[in-house]
Amino acid sequence: MNFYPIFWKEMLLIRKKPWRFLASSMVMPVLYFVTFGWGLGRGMNVGGGRYLDFVLPGILALSAMNNSFGPVSTSLNISKLYTKTIEEVLVSPVSHWDIALGRTLTGLARGLFSALTLLVVGFASGVHLHLSFSFLAVLGLTAFCFGAAGVAAAMVARSHEDMANFNSFFIVPMSFLAGTFFSPDRMPEPFKSLILVYPLTHASLVLRALAAGSGPSLSSVLVLTAYSLFFFYLAGMMVKKAA
Repeated sequence: MNFYPIFWKEMLLIRKKPWRFLASSMVMPVLYFVTFGWGLGRGMNVGGGRYLDFVLPGILALSAMNNSFGPVSTSLNISKLYTKTIEEVLVSPVSHWDIALGRTLTGLARGLFSALTLLVVGFASGVHLHLSFSFLAVLGLTAFCFGAAGVAAAMVARSHEDMANFNSFFIVPMSFLAGTFFSPDRMPEPFKSLILVYPLTHASLVLRALAAGSGPSLSSVLVLTAYSLFFFYLAGMMVKKAA
C-alpha cells in the first residue's frame, strides 16, 4: 500500500478544483461526439445499426486514453524538469514500482471518470449500448494502459519538446487511425494491418463488441493486456533509472 499516498495526493489536487478537471476532461471527447456522431453520423448506419451507437465506444476509448496519458505525463514531466518535486518522491522509502503504480492509478482514475461521464452524455443523447461489468473493466484496463504509458513517456523525456513529440507521433495518430471513428476493416492493406499495432485499436474493437452485446476478440483483449503490462514495466524501470 506504499503507492496509496502518491495516488491520494494527486486525487486531492483534483478535489480542490473538480469543475476545472471535469471541464478539461470533457471538452475534446464531447467535441468528437458532437462532430462525428451528431454532425457527420446522424442518419448514417453501420452494420445495420446507427453510427452513433457504433462511434461512442471508440470515443470512450479515446477519452480514456487522452485523459490518462495527457495529465499524468504532463504533471510528471513538469515535476521532473521544472519544479524538481519528483526528487522528493524518489529519495523517499518507496519502491519504484509503488511510485509507478501510484501515478498510473491516477491516470486510471482520470481516464475512467472522463469516459464514464461521457457515457452518461451518450445515454442522455439516446445512444443504445449494452453495458456490462466486462465493458467497464476494459475501459479501466484502457485507462491503466495509457496511464502507465504516460508515466513511462514522462520519465524517458529529457525536455518539454520530447514530451510534445510523444504526443505528436504517438497519441495524435492513434486518435484518428486506431479505429475510433471507423472500422479497421475499411482500411486497405498494409494500413489495415499497421493500425492493429496500436493498443487503442484493440481497446476500440473490444469495447465496440461488448457494447453490441457480443463476445470480444480474445486476441484483442490479450494484446491490450500485454501493452498494459509492458507500459507498466517500462514505467517502473524508468522510475528506477531516475532514482
